Amino acid sequence: MGTAATAADERERDASVAVLPVGSFEQHGDFLPLVTDTVVAGAIAGRLAEAYSMMLLPPLTFSCSQEHAGWRGTVSISATTLHRVVMDVAESLARSGVTRLIVVNGHGGNYVLANVVQEYTAVHGPTMSLFPRSADWTRARVDAGMATTDHEDMHAGELETSILLHVAPQLVRDGNASADWTADDRPHLLTLGMSAYTTSGVIGRPSLGTAEKGRLAIESLTRSFDAYRQALGL
Repeated sequence: MGTAATAADERERDASVAVLPVGSFEQHGDFLPLVTDTVVAGAIAGRLAEAYSMMLLPPLTFSCSQEHAGWRGTVSISATTLHRVVMDVAESLARSGVTRLIVVNGHGGNYVLANVVQEYTAVHGPTMSLFPRSADWTRARVDAGMATTDHEDMHAGELETSILLHVAPQLVRDGNASADWTADDRPHLLTLGMSAYTTSGVIGRPSLGTAEKGRLAIESLTRSFDAYRQALGL
């Protein structure tokens, strides 16, 4: 996660675009680490930066995980704080000539990031983008041959387990094979949080996760990014 680049490396790269992974520090059942979303965002951002020669930023690990409140280990910041941090990063980069920012979001609860992009681009033009969006995740699941949908496999399921098995298998502990939990009807998630619908922290089918599915999902997302690149005029 992150980058070991020096200032000299970035001068030579002379990139006008930076990639900012935004993850979370929240429970992911008993077999995935608290940094799961950060690892996912970092893996996607790293692949994009390499493929398109962009400046890779270190990840933001703490974000909006209030739906996981009460689970030991979870740490959240407010939507207001996350909004301001991303804005500050974009403004700081612009002062050094990096005028475009790709925000790679690995946590579904970071709803505020869509508002950040809308507000920033309303003032500065098409200079910031949020990736991946829902359609990109859906396409990645299909391309990877996953059996679950985004809705049923909401948290610590087939998708996240597969990506971690691909990019950081040493972080996946035993237990995913027996941790499947279905809770498709979650009408009051925003009010009641995850604990109203799962006692394990899992909503999905982690037993179906494989490293190969993770590899194919990352490759699909990398292809999907091309449309965002074009929208930014790159």
